[in-house]
Amino acid sequence: MATETRQQTQTNTEPTPVTIVAEERAVFALEGMTCASCAIRIEKGLKKLPGILDAQVNLATERATVTYQPGVTGIEQMLTKVDAVGYKATPLEQSTAIVPPSSAEVIPPKTHAALVSPQEDAQNKRKAAEIIHKRNLLLLGIVLSLPVVILSMFFMNRFPGENYLLLALTTPVWAIVGWEFHRGALKTLRHASANMDTLVSLGSTAAYVMSIVATFFPSIIGGITFYDTTALIVTLIFLGKYLEARAKGQTNDAIRKLIGLQAKTAHVMRDGQEIEQPIEQVQVNDELVVRPGEKIPVDGLTLSGHSTVDESMITGESIPVEKTEGDALIGATINQRGLLHMRATKVGTDTVLASIIRMVEQAQGSKAPIQRLADSISSIFVPTVLIIASLTFIAWAIMGNVFHLYSSSGMSASASNPWIVAIVAAVAVLVVACPCALGLATPTAIMVGTGKGAEQGILIKGGESLERIQAVQAVLLDKTGTITRGKPAITDVIALVESKRDEMLRLTAEAEQGSEHPLASAIVDGAKMQGLLLQSYPQQFTALAGRGLEAQVEEHTLLIGTHALLSDYQIDGSPLQEQRERLEKQGKTTMLVAIDGTLAGMVAVADTVKPGSAEAVKHLQEQGISVWMITGDNRRTAQAIAAQVGIAPEHVLAEVLPEDKANQVKRLQEQGLVVAFAGDGINDAPALVQADAGIAMGTGTDVAIEAADITLVKGNLRSMATALALSRATMRTIKQNLFWAFAYNVVLIPTAILSPMIPFLREQAPIFAAAAMALSSVTVVSNSLRLRRFGRQHESSRI
Repeated sequence: MATETRQQTQTNTEPTPVTIVAEERAVFALEGMTCASCAIRIEKGLKKLPGILDAQVNLATERATVTYQPGVTGIEQMLTKVDAVGYKATPLEQSTAIVPPSSAEVIPPKTHAALVSPQEDAQNKRKAAEIIHKRNLLLLGIVLSLPVVILSMFFMNRFPGENYLLLALTTPVWAIVGWEFHRGALKTLRHASANMDTLVSLGSTAAYVMSIVATFFPSIIGGITFYDTTALIVTLIFLGKYLEARAKGQTNDAIRKLIGLQAKTAHVMRDGQEIEQPIEQVQVNDELVVRPGEKIPVDGLTLSGHSTVDESMITGESIPVEKTEGDALIGATINQRGLLHMRATKVGTDTVLASIIRMVEQAQGSKAPIQRLADSISSIFVPTVLIIASLTFIAWAIMGNVFHLYSSSGMSASASNPWIVAIVAAVAVLVVACPCALGLATPTAIMVGTGKGAEQGILIKGGESLERIQAVQAVLLDKTGTITRGKPAITDVIALVESKRDEMLRLTAEAEQGSEHPLASAIVDGAKMQGLLLQSYPQQFTALAGRGLEAQVEEHTLLIGTHALLSDYQIDGSPLQEQRERLEKQGKTTMLVAIDGTLAGMVAVADTVKPGSAEAVKHLQEQGISVWMITGDNRRTAQAIAAQVGIAPEHVLAEVLPEDKANQVKRLQEQGLVVAFAGDGINDAPALVQADAGIAMGTGTDVAIEAADITLVKGNLRSMATALALSRATMRTIKQNLFWAFAYNVVLIPTAILSPMIPFLREQAPIFAAAAMALSSVTVVSNSLRLRRFGRQHESSRI
């Protein structure tokens, strides 16, 4: 059982919030479902239990997700209820944890759990065994059905005892291959309900019984048998179920691929010795050794070493990332060329990979609002079809017996017998009706779409999030950490004597080592990145609040700061005035540098734009989306950043207080726009919730990620355009599936009703109906599988 606790925080004067467990969530594996009607029946049964807040059953994943109040109801009551409505449920023990939307206290997840629980592993093995069993039964059905069809078509009444041979060949098909349908029909009958199995079982059994009567009592309905109809109904529909089961398995490829990424073993340092251990035995704070070419076993921090790491399997970013001492490492990524020593910080179900798998599973188990219509129809579909089939039989029987509609002239004996005509038409109606396609239309597309998103570093919370994001008309981007890196960096180094540029920057960085200011850190890091060796710390250091600093470095006196600071020391900064003003208009912070009382140059620092931000804004605008930027920075800085990425000046919201971000989202919504908000900080959470669709940077805070509908693992905006294209492609696929499911039934059920009036269907309608029904579900699932071709290079229109 996957149990997930949501915390609600009571606000009081105490600094530590009070945690109240209000509800829990349980996940069950289900057995025995065959169509959308089954899923609706289980949902309704669970929702009748006291304390059930929500229940969602997914036909494609064969799972139920139940949100409940633990003090009112429990797991046993849910299992009993599922059994009572005719199905079997098995609790899944997945260790899951959701980051709460506040600082509420949480119990940390297990630190050495496998990504796949024994229950899930058993369920996966059961499904694999089921597919093999279905294949074997299908082969039996094909081997026996082929001679039945050949004898019925080419050797009918050619030799004595033919009907007895057909009976011997058809009976195993009807009884053994078709037992899955008969068993399901009997089970639902015991609970005074019906599903797809009921329709198939009734149709095949009617043709089978009619054939037996014709074989042993030909005087009652004549000697015409329908053994070929019986065998083909069962075999063709079973073929469809087998292909559907295989295709449904492929929709979950993303989860299997993600699980397969995990390393199997790790090299752990124990008492100074390196030993190889299974990944499940790695503990937090263990010291690990990762050689070139090996997978990083778990999440952690680099202790020593230098290498590049391929993180594409997690982030979707193909460019390897440099790793050195102190850098974070993500489990399941690949160390490329250097030896790394690392310390484990997150293991088991607490790793980034486990979190991604958990989010994808939750998304795949969710429903999109567009599915409600299909669910409402599915709940009454089978009873309605049974009524239609009964009325079809009655109508054709009356027209044949009372109005003598049929004439024996030019018709076979079966086609002129009104009772046989009525039964064949009713059987065709029963067999052709397909609620499965309705039930699979939405979840299969969501499974493939969310899985494909995860492969590209886009985590979508569920079907509702998919539906919201695809309708977005305006995107409001938080500047810091979303458009920009959220960390200042050196952008310009200008030296009055170009040959002394590196020396000036090195001395400046050495002086800044005495400061804890973020801009000082940017200069120090920038100098190191340019390959400069910092030889010493300042011998004397004085911070001058609001103006800069004075320091003694390598027997040189340095002044670093504003133009006013240098003026106080009678140092002329005018030679760099033009460059300084130009850089400041671009939103950069400039610092003049004087060495030994002489102006030496200038260093500019800014929060730089992330690679791909301008490209992403352009792509969004090309899709007809209005792009806005919001920031607390002054208007000049905001306009400068907006200009770099191509956002119009009138779409810049500057000097906005954190608490007003949600109000700005609301203001755009009041203009009739569907608004998405993208951010990464704690103060972005209210705006993420207020927006029609919230998008969080994976590099941001857990609070922002929890509040968002979509998380971009890479933390860059290029993924946003991909997410929008993917969501639109997925919703388009869902609409195609639903159209097919509805159109199929709307067209073919009336065709089956009128089949006695269509010459080529008059006697063979049930066979055509069985073939069409087998095709319907496979078509829906196959259409969803097309989403697997979606790639970053594709525009949504190419799917």
